[in-house]
Amino acid sequence: MGKYDKYNPQSHMAETPWKIHPVWRGIGCLMILIIPALAFAGAILVVQANADQKWVPIPAELSQSLTLPLFGTVESVLAVVIVAVLLALIGFGVMTIIYSLVYSLIGPARYGPQDAPPIYNKPNNRRRR
Repeated sequence: MGKYDKYNPQSHMAETPWKIHPVWRGIGCLMILIIPALAFAGAILVVQANADQKWVPIPAELSQSLTLPLFGTVESVLAVVIVAVLLALIGFGVMTIIYSLVYSLIGPARYGPQDAPPIYNKPNNRRRR
């Protein structure tokens, strides 16, 4: 701070260079709620189908049942939780990939009007004698 400057605490707060549209915040909030719910419902279906088709044997420790108020009796609770976590990770990963592809196609230009074009140096092939 200089000798003749006045102190203003508001001037030191830097503005963020980006603005997030409120619609994207709402979509993100919905995705945080929807993907785990769908993953849990899908995990129940996958574990039930696994019990019928015998794809992967489930150990006795993972096949305990639990009664939930909204869902009723859930067989193989720990197996359902493990599969739900895996499905949620896959769901969030797919949404991230889709978002990055859409952003790369529709997003802002890489260089603005104030930016200089990138410099491509061609290496000199000098020989030592």
